[in-house]
Order: sequence, then C-alpha cells, then structure tokens
Amino acid sequence: MADHALLASGRDADVYALDESRVLRRYRQGGDSAPEAALMAYLAAAGYPVPAVYDAQGPDLVLERLDGETLLASMLAGRIGVGAAADLLVGLHDRLHSVPARFSADPADRVLHLDLHPQNVMVTSRGPVVIDWRNATEGPADLDVAMTALILAEVAVSPDPQLADPARDGLNAFQRRAEPPRASQLRHAVDLRQVDPALSAVEKSAVGRAAALVHTRVG
Repeated sequence: MADHALLASGRDADVYALDESRVLRRYRQGGDSAPEAALMAYLAAAGYPVPAVYDAQGPDLVLERLDGETLLASMLAGRIGVGAAADLLVGLHDRLHSVPARFSADPADRVLHLDLHPQNVMVTSRGPVVIDWRNATEGPADLDVAMTALILAEVAVSPDPQLADPARDGLNAFQRRAEPPRASQLRHAVDLRQVDPALSAVEKSAVGRAAALVHTRVG
C-alpha cells in the first residue's frame, strides 16, 4: 500500500486512504471480510448508521471515508461531555438491538457489535457512525451492554490516569443510563475477553478487576 496514505492502525487492521470518498480497511492476519460486509449492508438497510461498503475481497474492505473524529477523541478534547457520550452509546445500543437477528431462530436474539465503545464510534457530519464490525455476532442484547461496560471498566483500571479517570466517569455515566446486564452475560463477556487474541496477557489479567466495577442484575 505504498501508494496510499495510512490513516489509522488498530489492533488487527490498518486503514488506508484510497481517495476523498473511500478507504481501504485491511486485516493484517488475513481472513474473509465478506461476512462483515454483508452484515453492514443488512444494518444499513435497516437504517442503522454504518459506513457504506463498496467492496469486500479477502481481508480487504473498501468503505466510505468518514469525516469527523472518534467519540473518544471528541470526549478527550472536551467537545462532547461524559453524559452526552453515555447517552449516545446507550442510544446506539438501543437502535442496534431493535434490529432482528439475521440467522438465529430465537426471536429474542439481536445483532450484537461486541466492541461498541467510544473509539469505535465516529462523530460525523451525518451523525454518529459505528465502525469495526469484526467481532459482531447474534445473541441476547444485554451481552452487548455487558461488553461495552466491561471494556470501559478495563480502561478505568488501567495505570494511565489520562485514560483511566475519564473511562471511570464514562463507565459510571453509561451504567446510570443503561439497563444493567444479567450477571450471566457479564460472565460471558469476561470469557470472550479472556480468549480474545487481540488482547495482551497484561490486558487479560485486568479483566477480572474490571468486571468487579460492572453493575449487573440477577440472571
């Protein structure tokens, strides 16, 4: 990709500028991006805010180039307050979980992002847009809520006060607004994080401490 500027690098993918309206998201470990593209097309048809998908070939996704910045960047710069950011996250969960699952035979199951946190929400001129659907699956909606709370809590227990303090505030605000997940779904979220190959051993060791900060209900 020497001919294209690198815009961003995540845990498992790099994003390159193709032109003014398109980017290429390339997964470094390979894989098939077609299921992710199909899910995003399904969500877009349902009115959920995702980037437009132009092509999917092997590990490559050609996507709409979004303007704006991540919700995290906006929060750290003081352009969006903690309460407003928590309202936004809860609203995005509610909107997503109103979309029926594509494959599950259980009518209670919904599409789950499983990585819906401020770094995966873009604040754009057309409103918030949710990115990075690599971990998406189907299941009970409160598993998705548990995962968001757990990820926020992981940052809250990190040793970096510049991130830990706002993450703790964000977690508290999110939990005041979201319906608490069942304890069983928090345990499921913990199990998923513990086997996530994108997490380091140090990060996995913090998951248990983080889970203690997440409010749950019986179940």
